[in-house]
Amino acid sequence: MSEEREIHAALAANALFYEALAQGDGPAMEALWATTEPVICTHPGAATLHGRAAVMQSWEAILSAPPAIEFADAQVALIRGLAFVTCSEQIGEAVLAATNVFVWEDGTWRMAHHHAGQVAHEQSEGPGPGEPVH
Repeated sequence: MSEEREIHAALAANALFYEALAQGDGPAMEALWATTEPVICTHPGAATLHGRAAVMQSWEAILSAPPAIEFADAQVALIRGLAFVTCSEQIGEAVLAATNVFVWEDGTWRMAHHHAGQVAHEQSEGPGPGEPVH
């Protein structure tokens, strides 16, 4: 597959992830995650989860009351058979930075890692580089 097609496919898999999340679609979410590779997930403000069972259990709880979520600015970096997709997430007023890592499994990109965390708001005025923070 050409690099352009790999990037397009990774972006499509990323979009399916956010569609499943927004719609509370458990079967779609489960189908997106890798089954033969290790999976890891860090939800905002939570401890990192390792293993498919723990990760899927966390999504089951989240999908029972799915958030109104939008994603934007998705970009892909292909590195040694992995697709790293970075994007921003907006849930209400909260803006999160997310990294989604996909592995090539059974002829498609499957998620192996999701990490999202809140982005600090920029200050209009503040100390410059090297200046003390009060």
